[in-house]
Amino acid sequence: MSAFDKIKLGLEEAIAYEKGTLEAKTTKLSVTPVDTFRPEEIRAIRLRTGLTQVVFAKYMGVSVKTVEAWEAGRNHPEGTACRLLTLTRNDPSFPVRSGIIIH
Repeated sequence: MSAFDKIKLGLEEAIAYEKGTLEAKTTKLSVTPVDTFRPEEIRAIRLRTGLTQVVFAKYMGVSVKTVEAWEAGRNHPEGTACRLLTLTRNDPSFPVRSGIIIH
């Protein structure tokens, strides 16, 4: 199918939808809540990866002081950091497998 044909088909479908003769295709997605982590969990995740605080901080995209604060309970990761911690907790090889950490 040519680009013109694809565009034409898309426009025809849009017109049919507006006229009520075509039902829209929908996809339902759900997103799991962001996990929270206790200091000992963060340290355990880091140790399972075999990374030092320095390398783990680079992997997480934060400073070493931030990792130290997380592990000491003085601060807590949020948002994207928690998502990355979840991926790493679920698969300790993720840092290497994803290409973020290169041996």
